[in-house]
Amino acid sequence: MTASGMGDHDTKKVGGYQEWMENAPPIDVRQYFRQGYEFKEATAGVCKGYLQANLTMLHKSIASNFAEFCCANSGPLPIVFQSNVGQFSAPKIAQDSDIRSDLPRYKVYTNGIETKEVKDLLDFGKKVNNFVSFYVGCSYSFDLALIQSHIPLRCLEQGCDVSTFKTNIKCHAVGEFDCYQVVSMRPIPRQLVEKAFRVTHPMSDVHGAPIHIGNPGAIGISDVLKPDYGDPNQFHSDDIAVFWSCGVTGLEAVLSAKPPLAFTHSPGGMYISDMPMDLSKYQVNITDPTDLPKVIPLMEEPFQASVASEATVNKIKQLEQLVFDDPGERQLEDLLVPDDLLKSALAMSHSSSVLITTGFPCVLGGTNPYENDGLSGAIAIATILQALKIKVTLVVEKGLYKLMKQVAQSLLAGGLSKEELPVLQYPQPNTSACMESARDFLTHDDGITPKYDHLVAIERTGQGSDGKHHTMHDRDISHLVDSSDYLFEVASELPLVFTTGIGDGGNEVGMGKVYDNVVKTVPKGASIACKTSTDYLITAGLCDWGGFALSMALYLLRVCPIHDRYQRRAVGFPPTKEDKAEFREAVLSVDKARELLECLLKHGFRDGISGCSALTVDTLPFEGIIDDKIKQMLDILPKA
Repeated sequence: MTASGMGDHDTKKVGGYQEWMENAPPIDVRQYFRQGYEFKEATAGVCKGYLQANLTMLHKSIASNFAEFCCANSGPLPIVFQSNVGQFSAPKIAQDSDIRSDLPRYKVYTNGIETKEVKDLLDFGKKVNNFVSFYVGCSYSFDLALIQSHIPLRCLEQGCDVSTFKTNIKCHAVGEFDCYQVVSMRPIPRQLVEKAFRVTHPMSDVHGAPIHIGNPGAIGISDVLKPDYGDPNQFHSDDIAVFWSCGVTGLEAVLSAKPPLAFTHSPGGMYISDMPMDLSKYQVNITDPTDLPKVIPLMEEPFQASVASEATVNKIKQLEQLVFDDPGERQLEDLLVPDDLLKSALAMSHSSSVLITTGFPCVLGGTNPYENDGLSGAIAIATILQALKIKVTLVVEKGLYKLMKQVAQSLLAGGLSKEELPVLQYPQPNTSACMESARDFLTHDDGITPKYDHLVAIERTGQGSDGKHHTMHDRDISHLVDSSDYLFEVASELPLVFTTGIGDGGNEVGMGKVYDNVVKTVPKGASIACKTSTDYLITAGLCDWGGFALSMALYLLRVCPIHDRYQRRAVGFPPTKEDKAEFREAVLSVDKARELLECLLKHGFRDGISGCSALTVDTLPFEGIIDDKIKQMLDILPKA
């Protein structure tokens, strides 16, 4: 049936568009638009099973920059066809096509300002002869794949368009094109989110897998029911907001470049090609764990998740089991929170700024009361974060501040770090540890916006139920401590801030997450148990081991292609071979660990149990115990 041959019975509407369009050949729908028929609905659901495309038309003088911009931001802007200058057909994807009239609506921009919406571009005559057309894949194209996988689409159920939002996700700028990404959102039942991810994961020519799952605020969206484009989608009780890259990013790119004249599709009204979406070529190989996505919840209220390959997830779980070894027989069995190493590493991989705090003053005699456990682990985490270009700051109390500054300088001078580790003091001079000073330390001038998006406490003494700090033998060391518990209490109230605790005994910051178990199972637990909880708790035989495992998990995630794309929101580029080599160099080796422990000895840090100045941590010798554990962890990583 052609558009010109429709009868009255063909004008019945379904899902916001005329019923005949749902299964019509694309050429019929393009002819319908070409003849000037009014069509203000979205093309979602039209010509089911065929590739749809966003349109951006630009003068030839800036077309090459835009092509490069698309390549640098392939998630939102996957080019399915790029025309020659003045070419209005698209022979690679359609026959009998004229881009000047084959869309339902067009936006016109003058000097970066939208001036009008038109049905076609024919009135612009020869002006468009010097233009290049970019056809960019659209997520409407994978709707059929989701439906065939029994994943409901609320927009089609409700007869409306998908919701589309501007975000705070910066695209990779090229020339005059410098904007933020636009995303489409579909409410997906929670139990089907991973399935939706896997279905769309191979479909990179139409945006591919989601780039964010859950909490809209994390990507700058204040109200998920107030889209910038499209229509509000109503949620069912178990639905999760799932966000895909969107080609409307091209519209934002045009606004940023401010060309004298430009054209785009009107959001929702796509170009419909003759290319069938052959779903058989978009199959995830479920037998290949390196290419099988796993969705991991990070928080429940509001819900937020991250993603990695099944192979990477399994390796991090292996690390967690390795470091949970209990050579000190501290009865840690009930202190493990399964998968918290994985969740902590995933959350931290999305961070831009991380605070690490450490320090346990439990060694009597001498000028330095701080034990050596936790320090090597903190430095291992900091080193990999620096390599990953995530800002990191070590925060310690007054008694440890000068020592750690000296250690940071020694690490740099000795080649153990490529850049000096920043060290700050909390509480700041002339202030005391309390909620007010902690809030001032963690936030900008408004008292709300956080300076850090992840806080880590490793072997950091925490307050017990009596407000005091205790050693494992129940010795009160409160007079040596400026409590950092307040930092974590304030962080729990701040938006978009995660916290991690790493402990090995029950009296460290973070152990409040398993407080009752510490009280029940750890010797003197009722007295020493720390009450301060963290979002994630990594329990290990030595705190250093927990830090080593976290640093290696961060490395594994960064070299996991599935997580890397999700972490950078499908904009920019994956790490190069040289980048990966730099990341691997930052991973702690056995030799580096030995040198690090020797450096700490030179600065007066001693074994926390024996009090000896030796290459031991909590009486465990480096040679034969600690070095073997590091080797076992390194064996889990890909070969360098």
